[in-house]
Amino acid sequence: MLSNKAIPVLAGVVVLGSAAAWYWWPRLAPTPVPPPPVVAPPVPEAPPAIANPMPAPAADAEPLPALADSDAPFAKALEAIPGAGRIGKFLRPENLIRHVVATVDNLPRRRLAVDLRPLQPTAGTFIASGGDEQATLDAHNSLRYVPVVAILGSLDMHAVNSVYQRYYPLFQRAYQDLGYPQGYFNDRLVAAIDDLLATPHPAAPLALVRPKVFWEYADPDLEARSAGQKLLLRMGADNAAVVERKLRELRALVASGARPAAANQ
Repeated sequence: MLSNKAIPVLAGVVVLGSAAAWYWWPRLAPTPVPPPPVVAPPVPEAPPAIANPMPAPAADAEPLPALADSDAPFAKALEAIPGAGRIGKFLRPENLIRHVVATVDNLPRRRLAVDLRPLQPTAGTFIASGGDEQATLDAHNSLRYVPVVAILGSLDMHAVNSVYQRYYPLFQRAYQDLGYPQGYFNDRLVAAIDDLLATPHPAAPLALVRPKVFWEYADPDLEARSAGQKLLLRMGADNAAVVERKLRELRALVASGARPAAANQ
């Protein structure tokens, strides 16, 4: 128990301590925490380099229609190509350029969007020979593709390239709208052609299996191929040879970057 004399002394110590704390508090404040470092915003990713540039439109070229209004003039331009014959009856006239772009983009992938194809469905149905245990791709399947392949085989690919270059700004617009704002459609076209030209040429007949509803190639390597390559396999060797020959002609033209001598308007 504190004595009466100690109480005033203790009170004085408390008062002096409080005064000292008040006096020194600003001088003994904690060191301020430095602000977090300034992080520079990410640099926008540069668009990929263009591997197969298209020539700029000719200065005297007529203005193109809007993409939404291009079906009729583009179909007319296709029908005017030498060798096109009755190509118009095979075309799906709605959103033609958009469907061409979507199909080209899908060809190197595993699946094609059937509802986005620019051509009418091939006549007839898929035919398999033999039972489920020993099925093969029936040779008569190739007959379904003969009418379209015959037109393709007779096309003047220089004229095809002229129409393509004429309407290229609309192809590019459709490709960007598809979800590739930094992409370049001509590069995708060349890549799709290269994938198709890499299709193997196995000896016929091709063995099939049906694990569920649809037929598949029994060879896992063939079944793992792209949608475009499997389409060429279904066409048969003769049709595929014509398609590949015309694809090589087209690739040489669209990858050259040269302007056609006379554009097909």
